[in-house]
Amino acid sequence: MGIENILKEHFKLQLNSVSRLEGYGSTNYKVEAKEGDFVLKIYQNSIRIKKELHAEERVLQQLNTLRNSSFPKGIATSSGEEFVEEIGKIYRLLTFVEGSFLGEVTHTPALLESFGSFLGKMDLKLLTHQEEVFEAREIPWDLRHLHLSSPLLQFIPDPSARNLVSYFMLKFREQVVPFASQFRKSLIHNDGNDWNVLTDHNKVTGIIDFGDMCHTWLVNEVAIGMTYAMMQKDLPLDSGLKVLEGYHRELPLTKIECDSLYYLIAARLCISVCQSAYNSRDNPKSDYITISEKGAWKLLNQWLRINPLHAKRKCREVCGFANPKSVSGTALLEHRRKHFGKNLSLSYENPIHMVGAAFQYMYDAEGNTFLDAYNNIMLVGHCHPHVVQAGQKAMATLNTNTRYIYNLLRDYSDSLLRKFPASLNKVYFVNSGSEATDLAIRMARAHTLKKKIMVLEHGYHGHTQSGMEISSYKYSADLGNGKPEDTLETPMPKVYGSSWENDGSAGAAYAQNTLELINKHSGSIAAFIAEPIVGCGGQVPLAKGYLNAIYPAIREQGGICISDEVQVGFGRLGEVFWGFELYDVIPDIVVIGKPMGNGHPMGAVITTSKIASSFEKGPEFFSSFGGNPVSCAIGLAVLEVIENEKKQEHALQTGEYLKKQLRSLQMKHKTIGDVRGHGLFLGIEIIDKEGQPNTELAGYLKNSLRENFILVGTDGPFDNVIKIKPPLTFNKSDVDELVSQIGTILS
Repeated sequence: MGIENILKEHFKLQLNSVSRLEGYGSTNYKVEAKEGDFVLKIYQNSIRIKKELHAEERVLQQLNTLRNSSFPKGIATSSGEEFVEEIGKIYRLLTFVEGSFLGEVTHTPALLESFGSFLGKMDLKLLTHQEEVFEAREIPWDLRHLHLSSPLLQFIPDPSARNLVSYFMLKFREQVVPFASQFRKSLIHNDGNDWNVLTDHNKVTGIIDFGDMCHTWLVNEVAIGMTYAMMQKDLPLDSGLKVLEGYHRELPLTKIECDSLYYLIAARLCISVCQSAYNSRDNPKSDYITISEKGAWKLLNQWLRINPLHAKRKCREVCGFANPKSVSGTALLEHRRKHFGKNLSLSYENPIHMVGAAFQYMYDAEGNTFLDAYNNIMLVGHCHPHVVQAGQKAMATLNTNTRYIYNLLRDYSDSLLRKFPASLNKVYFVNSGSEATDLAIRMARAHTLKKKIMVLEHGYHGHTQSGMEISSYKYSADLGNGKPEDTLETPMPKVYGSSWENDGSAGAAYAQNTLELINKHSGSIAAFIAEPIVGCGGQVPLAKGYLNAIYPAIREQGGICISDEVQVGFGRLGEVFWGFELYDVIPDIVVIGKPMGNGHPMGAVITTSKIASSFEKGPEFFSSFGGNPVSCAIGLAVLEVIENEKKQEHALQTGEYLKKQLRSLQMKHKTIGDVRGHGLFLGIEIIDKEGQPNTELAGYLKNSLRENFILVGTDGPFDNVIKIKPPLTFNKSDVDELVSQIGTILS
């Protein structure tokens, strides 16, 4: 029997028109008849569906006793039944609720407060209403069951977007699930989106579509309402708080429920974008499926930028709960002064009390969010979910040392060594770049039976005794011990400020100076060590052709060449994976660390079979923690992220864009003497009117950016170089923000 015949025979309607409405879970039609306007819903027939529809009818009857509120009403058949069953289908008729959708009217504060109030009154009415079928219901739109959306992550094509969802799912498990037993449960509508909510004259008057109704955490109702109220807003939290204000007035939240809102809102957004990605496969142009998708993605990115502590405090203020006092920064500084040495430095004149971080953002204890353009150790982003989960899983499985055999040591070492030239085929795992440098020097001396180490002026290679002795940055400092006798220092081949160009002439001139020093000490030099870009020297790339002249000379007199990739390795430079590749040379030893574990303490020495063979003639090598399964799992996860998310390519593209923007800024500001570097490892040299290093202005710029919630550093012999080396989640929008703020401050 056709739809029109069903309507005429079973509901006795005199039809004017029947038109299709989009939806999911049921097939929907708007019915216009002489008797009024209705909605016809058609379901697949099953025992479960019938139980749910009977229960929904009882809920609607209960809600329709609320004054000044509109809900659909079930229309009984001519024989008094709640619906019609015909050939495997169920036909149910409801009244058509009039009003303007929340999604098509201006969201005033009063309207949003009214929205919250409406939801609160509705939930209050249902607080003691029980429906067994909904208590047993498990649907993906229930925030309790966020895990049901995890398999849908694969349908989100953009890796960065996928990571964002994965991150919030991870935080949900950590910040919500442990407290779930304290949440009240009730029957809720569960889908207060702006195309289900009806308004009239700046007030919410009704709600439709109870298809996602479930028995779940009560707080989910207001979290979902806040979510949709915040979409497409420049200041989303302000809008959400108005909804919360109205809801809490009618049905007060508990403190633990209030504190959960930030992550519950994120959970709703995650479910929404996952469902959209999944459902869009077959129907990508469906407005119904994707109606909230753009808004959800925009809000999810905005939500990441909002410090969770700030959101929590604002929600508490609205609900009338006191905000707990945190340990003050002053107290922490006093503790630091009491228990730590004075030479443990702090960044910025106004130190920052950090409490959290995500991707390219860091969160402080005051509720502020900082754009991180400085912390290169977090290579693939702060708290990257793939890296975090790899570490968690490994830590819960096995943590031991390399005196045992285990798969992760094999898997990680194989993946890491594939990134190097074939000659570099031996790896030694340690816990930091400093320890790796120390080991590399031991290996060099063991292999060559020589002692002297040649280094670059202003270079830095770690804080161990050996590292300090070959770090001009440390031994030449005001309180340094001076250059040791076995350390040979040669000028840093810096093109800017010299009388040469980077066409090979600068490299040749600097190389000539170094070659003279090599000749003077020929036969006694164990190794030459250099960073491909001298970080502490002021982000200085080596002059073209320099290493091509030095490496052969060092080897000819019996030494080896070490590339210190601790700061620049792992694709940060964009054009290449390792810095030495910039100069078309292959070192004998490579030292790595810092970004290797994305913040987890790791380091390694990679070398040749020949050098390893010499080192094997000495005492046993063993590092208690180097190469442990947890570190290997984390290191492997970092490599997977770099590969799968094309982080090296991103560093190249974003870095080139950043350099272009900075050089445009340089044209406007004579105080920018030089913009240099590769990928996302850049330096801005700040100078005065005479072209001399301007330490004061560089410090002012760094601290002013900090006060504007952007993190950069300063370094170089005169501390006048702005160092930009952000996590590789840093994007072009972040570039625009950084460059704009630099321009504003310099102006």
